[in-house]
Amino acid sequence: MTDFDQLLLDPTRLAIVSLLAAAEWAEFGFVRDSVKLTDSALSKQVTTLSKNDYVEVRKGYVGKRPRTWLNLTATGRAILAAHIAALQAIAEHARADGARHAGEGVASGG
Repeated sequence: MTDFDQLLLDPTRLAIVSLLAAAEWAEFGFVRDSVKLTDSALSKQVTTLSKNDYVEVRKGYVGKRPRTWLNLTATGRAILAAHIAALQAIAEHARADGARHAGEGVASGG
């Protein structure tokens, strides 16, 4: 299970990078609302993800209003793909074991 990423074992960070994988430069408020976090909670998670090169942050203005946009880096995309593949491998292994067990029949107890 070496493809598990420790940062992505946290469901909040997994939700953030999964959302960003489907978008290019998502606005902070959109991400916040989508993953149902407060500004400060999302900011803390983004800082962690940014320090580890999973997410890049761009700040700017729309008119006179400050805005922050988030983007999943190539590194973040690769790590997410490997993490999801590891989760899928567990599910597939469990299904195969379950099917094999079901094929053996159920032992009756006394």
